[in-house]
Amino acid sequence: MSNEILLFNTLTRKKERFVPLREGKVTLYTCGPTVYDFAHIGNFRTYVFQDMLRRWLEYRGYEVIQVMNITDVDDKIIAGVNREKTSLKEYTRRYEKAFFEDLESLNIEKAEHYPRATEHIPDMVALIQKLLEKGYAYRGEDGSIYYDISKFKEYGKLSKIKIQALKPGARVKADHYGKESPYDFALWKAWDEADGEVYWETPLGKGRPGWHIECSVMAMKYLGETLDIHSGGVDLIFPHHENEIAQSEAATGKPFARYWVHSEHLMVEGRRMAKSLGNFYTLRDLTAKGYDPLAVRFLLLSTHYRQQLNFTFKALEAAENTVERLVTFMERLKEADGSGLGEPLQKLMRETQTRFEEHMDDDLNITEALAVLFSFIREVNKLMDENKVSRSEAREIRKLMYRFDKVLGIIEKAEKRFKKEELPKEVLELIQKREEARKAKDWKTADEIREKLRSMGIILEDTPEGVKWKIRHLQKHRT
Repeated sequence: MSNEILLFNTLTRKKERFVPLREGKVTLYTCGPTVYDFAHIGNFRTYVFQDMLRRWLEYRGYEVIQVMNITDVDDKIIAGVNREKTSLKEYTRRYEKAFFEDLESLNIEKAEHYPRATEHIPDMVALIQKLLEKGYAYRGEDGSIYYDISKFKEYGKLSKIKIQALKPGARVKADHYGKESPYDFALWKAWDEADGEVYWETPLGKGRPGWHIECSVMAMKYLGETLDIHSGGVDLIFPHHENEIAQSEAATGKPFARYWVHSEHLMVEGRRMAKSLGNFYTLRDLTAKGYDPLAVRFLLLSTHYRQQLNFTFKALEAAENTVERLVTFMERLKEADGSGLGEPLQKLMRETQTRFEEHMDDDLNITEALAVLFSFIREVNKLMDENKVSRSEAREIRKLMYRFDKVLGIIEKAEKRFKKEELPKEVLELIQKREEARKAKDWKTADEIREKLRSMGIILEDTPEGVKWKIRHLQKHRT
């Protein structure tokens, strides 16, 4: 097991050697979806990164205990429930189901726990009561209970927000609020007419929890009072994660999370993603346009998590080609039967693995790790062109590629999804007609048939041994 993984800790603003509280085990809390709509590709940039973080920890031999919460009550959800005149459960389970389908499509590993906020109301009430007893919380004139941030002397240590300008009594009841102005925030929201049928009768009164308390409660219930890693997008640093720290550490007197790891924003064609700009995409929007989820996964993970990712359709098509290239390489290795290279190839494999691992250990530097991987693929392809890779060596290379794929999460699923199929009779007839046209030197007809087959996803390759074909693995039907 490696003890040399470096992670950039938002709390200290520097890369730190990762050492878990318990040897061999990692507790990981990853902020999950608020199920008021379908998750968008900006959300999935974070979820794919968190999946890669989990996979790398597992690659290095750690047992990972991951919690991803499901926020199934907040302001936006209540607005949706009231708009559609439905129940909270019916409204949220629809989007929750879609979320898990999307996770499956993107080959994101399952967390150990997916707690729903609505199933932990008594735990939230207990934590709020503890904060009231300790003097960190108070009841406002509106009956809601607020956290007094002036009582927590370290407030702002994650986001570096200064609270000196806060006016006494300034507070906010909304779940989401400005990114720069700190306020006393709601732990428990007293019921009002806008909440409709969404409320709980508790010792705190009739109402519902605030968003921030939900994560503190679910994180500590399943992972203990101090977590190894807490992760999310940079948009959650303030106020959400800052507030989590304040309420959790005030209650326990212990550090809430030792490493805070945040992924950067996703842009679309160089602009922020927004429905008003017409550049807002869910995974379902992209698959409806014919793009494969594994290509989306590759694009989302291929840029270092602390750099902004600029999503473009040109880049997505390039990602499709890359996934295609990976599958084609694995197929080609099955056919290798060359003379064999021995130690020079073994050395190349060892060096490739070492360099890949060094880059991933360095704050998950996937960009450089992928550069090493594709340099290796180019070199092996060249050796196979020269018929120098033996059958047993090809098996070893495939084994190494599967090892890398434990982190990438692409190759094995792509191979299963796109395993070689028998060609339909009409396609075989077209290939035969093209061969006849070529023999007759009717190049125009031969080219027309080739292009027709290409549009059907069949790629032809003319070789000295005759025509070979392959099925284009990824969907290419655009709308």
